[in-house]
Amino acid sequence: MSMDQDQTECERNCLYGGMAVGIGVLLLLRFAAGWGWLLALVLGIAIAVLAVVVLRSLLCSGGSTAAPRSTSPAAAPPTERTEAPAAGAAAAAPEPAPVPAPEPEREADVTDEPPAPAPTPTPEEPPAPATPVAVSSAGSDDAATQPEGLSAARDGGPDDLKKIKGVGPKLEDLLHTLGIYHFDQIAAWGPAEVAWMDDNLKGFKGRVTRDDWVAQAGLLAAGGETDFSRKVDDGDVY
Repeated sequence: MSMDQDQTECERNCLYGGMAVGIGVLLLLRFAAGWGWLLALVLGIAIAVLAVVVLRSLLCSGGSTAAPRSTSPAAAPPTERTEAPAAGAAAAAPEPAPVPAPEPEREADVTDEPPAPAPTPTPEEPPAPATPVAVSSAGSDDAATQPEGLSAARDGGPDDLKKIKGVGPKLEDLLHTLGIYHFDQIAAWGPAEVAWMDDNLKGFKGRVTRDDWVAQAGLLAAGGETDFSRKVDDGDVY
């Protein structure tokens, strides 16, 4: 009973000591550090609880641990007996531990991997470039050929291409940018040149075929005239 009374007395003293520490922290934070009452109170309570736990573990644990040692002295020998077989089992355990055999097997697997990439289907790629698609595209390019142009008009001036029906001032300027200045150039166009011009006259696609420029230019290049060219000469068109 005396041991229990000492234990309770120790715990009571630890409680008082923890409360004193908590109150000291509360006053220190409130007046020295300028903290608010609520925050200082919360931290003071936390410090008090922590102080009680620490004091009890340091001051009051000795009495409780000493009691079982005096009451059960005969229990010590069996623990030594149990420790002995445990040590023997521990000594016997490390014997089967050294088993580093699987490591060389993994290395063998790694060495077996190199022959696998050897049968890669790389030789199957060569037949791909043998596709004759490029030949068909080249044939389509040959179907339309840009007419040969001149860097400047001959004889110091271009023909009045506006005499060709379907050629206005804007289209005449576009033809000049392509190097077309004279009737005989247009009269010499074949189907490939006509197809190219029909596709590349921006805003006037199909005009060459629709208005039959080649026939008109052939007549004008030979010194003849058309009903439309006479209207242009008379000033009735532009």
